[in-house]
Amino acid sequence: MEPIQNAFTALMKNKQFQDTFRKMRQEVRSHPKIASFLTEHKNEITEQMIDNSLGKLYEYIGQSVNCDDCPAFSECKNMVQGYHPHLVIQGKRIDVQYDRCPNGMKNDKRKKHESLIKCLYLPKDVLQASMSNLSLDDSGRFEAISAAKQFITSYEKGKPSQGLYLHGPFGVGKTYILGAIANELAEEEVNSMIVYLPEFLRELKSSISEGTLEEKIEAVKKVEVLMLDDIGAEQMSSWARDEILGTILQYRMLEKLPTFFTSNADLSQLEHHLTYSQRGEEERVKAARVVDRVKYLAKPVKVSGSNRRYT
Repeated sequence: MEPIQNAFTALMKNKQFQDTFRKMRQEVRSHPKIASFLTEHKNEITEQMIDNSLGKLYEYIGQSVNCDDCPAFSECKNMVQGYHPHLVIQGKRIDVQYDRCPNGMKNDKRKKHESLIKCLYLPKDVLQASMSNLSLDDSGRFEAISAAKQFITSYEKGKPSQGLYLHGPFGVGKTYILGAIANELAEEEVNSMIVYLPEFLRELKSSISEGTLEEKIEAVKKVEVLMLDDIGAEQMSSWARDEILGTILQYRMLEKLPTFFTSNADLSQLEHHLTYSQRGEEERVKAARVVDRVKYLAKPVKVSGSNRRYT
């Protein structure tokens, strides 16, 4: 077999190939970033090194460097998505290495952020909530937003912190405030879980036959920051109140884990709701016990204003 070097020498005598090679060489050398690299390493790089590395240099100029012309991670055109190239000298050749690019790092941060917030049975737009979008101009939400910001500012992992019991009519933004708190906590790498309580309790019933009941209760019970949305809207059975809700709240009270609630009912109305089971049984003591746990875990804050779901 003819040696590769001989074959390349013969190819270099081909006029068409010579023209293509010259054009490629000119294009590569005129690229601003390559020209800068060659100038920076002029004492290390020879003309032969440039010719031998022409393929790698041409690869470099075809990539998105520093995400200059890359609109988003999903539209990355590079050979390895989310990585951008830089030039290095390896022996007698110039090579291309790839590092995580700014858009790739943003994507990594977003994924990590999302992994810190679990949102069960709630619309995904709750996860788009932001404290910066909460207006303090609305007097009906001023106290709730101020209390939320105070919690975020003062919260420290492992230290007791009281959550909030946000109560008020439909559509005033109670759940949105929870989502905003969860996003702010995720920025500080704090795990949280927002659970739409009525649907969660319905699912637990089917979990008994599936053998996953304890697993689901444990996940909710032990999460770093728990947010129970719409407590008081469920059809409450004695089992759900005492064995599920009571158990979760008791654990979190003993462990001093921050717990948030939203409800259309204030605490006295919630206690009335919990007093009467689906069967019509009146159990005031058991209802009062659950409400006492809620009071220990969360500060009641009234939220009012116009219905934002229709504006």
